[in-house]
Amino acid sequence: MKPIRVLIVDDSELIRQLLSTILSGDDHIEVIGVAEDPYEARDKIKKLSPDVITLDIEMPKMDGITFLKNIMRLRPLPVVMVSTLTEKGAEITMEALELGAIDFVAKPKVDLLSELPRMAGEICAKIKQAARAKVSNLQVEERIRVAGSQPARAQFKRNALDLIVIGASTGGTLALKDVLSDLPSLMPPIAVVQHMPEKFTTSFADRLNRTSALNVIECDESGMTLKAGSVYIAKGGEHMKLVQRNGGLISLLESSPPVNRHRPSVDVLFDSVAAMENLKVLAVLLTGMGADGANGMGNLKDHGATTVAQDEASSIVWGMPRVAVETGVVDKVLPLNKIAEYLVHYCYKH
Repeated sequence: MKPIRVLIVDDSELIRQLLSTILSGDDHIEVIGVAEDPYEARDKIKKLSPDVITLDIEMPKMDGITFLKNIMRLRPLPVVMVSTLTEKGAEITMEALELGAIDFVAKPKVDLLSELPRMAGEICAKIKQAARAKVSNLQVEERIRVAGSQPARAQFKRNALDLIVIGASTGGTLALKDVLSDLPSLMPPIAVVQHMPEKFTTSFADRLNRTSALNVIECDESGMTLKAGSVYIAKGGEHMKLVQRNGGLISLLESSPPVNRHRPSVDVLFDSVAAMENLKVLAVLLTGMGADGANGMGNLKDHGATTVAQDEASSIVWGMPRVAVETGVVDKVLPLNKIAEYLVHYCYKH
């Protein structure tokens, strides 16, 4: 296999050097150039034709968001953003993902010289995954829709489901936006794990809430009671479990070790739900790299849950859903634009 050819775009000489060293240390990645601003990057993209770009958000002459828009409009290719672990950085990163960036690397706030190299495995994995991602599946144009309109002449079956659980990773920010914005306000509680660090999930939940008829919030504490018509996004850096208490579903947050290299982990959420009795559950796995969620989905299926996976053709990265499909634990494999319709049909007509 030919190495993945990467162009690093960052105004910080230190970051350019650190990323170059990290990526060059992987036999499957070749750093073909660096650029300190978007204008230099534009020329090098034309000259070098990189497979993947790493792109800083805050740069002189032209900010990363503006440059990303230009890339996706003129020459779409996989982009991994280099972000900051701040609220402002999180909000801009969410915008970048909506515009078509495949993934992001969150720079440590302190001690870059020692902390960034410790992230070498994660950074190289994201570059490799970005190189395999289907940029053509990114929806960079805002779709015109009536968010969450109620199905005409349909009756909501309150006993059809007690809970919907969803897991997603790479590409999941766009996929979740698509699914949730097509759901009506009358739905059972929905619990979501999207692989994302702390601070970023707050901004993510807020952005989803603006485009959904459902109430989308970050599940940022233990003891929250899950309610119908609401979506609960697992807090970055914490596992989210659910338990039954006094006839309701209650959240529990844990800082226990990562599972499948992730915290929050989809498997942790799914396994906690599978442990409960007499619960009608529908589980969904959306686009994402790795295998997180497949074992938990199997556990849920063994306990009577209905299971759904996004199909390969519509996934930006068909990793997590692929593993679930290949292990035989999926009842329905659906394209992204049919998943919300299936959930509505299940809750209103099942």
